Amino acid sequence: MFRVSIIGEGKGQIARLGSELASKGLLCSIDTDGKKTAQKVSARDLDLVFIAIDGKPDSLEMINLAQGIKQESHLPVIALLSKDALDRLDSGLIVDDFVVEPWDAAEIVLRAKRILKKTESAAKQELIECGDLTIDLAKYEVYVNNRLIELTFKEYELLRFLASNKGRVFSREALLSEVWGYDYYGGDRTVDVHITRLRSKIEDSTHTFIETVRNIGYKFKEPA
Repeated sequence: MFRVSIIGEGKGQIARLGSELASKGLLCSIDTDGKKTAQKVSARDLDLVFIAIDGKPDSLEMINLAQGIKQESHLPVIALLSKDALDRLDSGLIVDDFVVEPWDAAEIVLRAKRILKKTESAAKQELIECGDLTIDLAKYEVYVNNRLIELTFKEYELLRFLASNKGRVFSREALLSEVWGYDYYGGDRTVDVHITRLRSKIEDSTHTFIETVRNIGYKFKEPA
């Protein structure tokens, strides 16, 4: 179930919409000032944000909030506009979509799910996953069982390269060239040391990701 939040005034109308969205499969929370939503955005507890903009003079605050969420968290944002707001807005509003009153819950859910599927698909292209191990290419982060693993830059690059070529065997010399660069003058023992450190951080009795190929080098284990 997708987690969404509606930011806006007018508790009655917003509350009714929230109930309708929940009945159609969106886990919906409501925030009248944006603070709770900002905290949830920071904690990655949301998939999408709705912002109600009513066209009043203080609606600029809501517009700025929408821009901030898009630019800082990259979460999808759908604007819920009144007719007055539609007349006053310019083309510079940064949102993924908008709906004009009267708001129809079925239409809103359809638009939200379409955006979320596109976002989910794009996010998967920036992930390398192998069982319990996930490499987030956009954030240079590695997780095992959803636990963040602290790696040095070379350890990360070595893991990323091997994981991007699952099942393919690389000699130590090839790994030196690919990860350290052709002009690196250290010996191939450097690869062994980094592999050992990498294994100590991402592997245990229940996880094996990197395999040694005798007399040749290393490979990343293909999923069973």
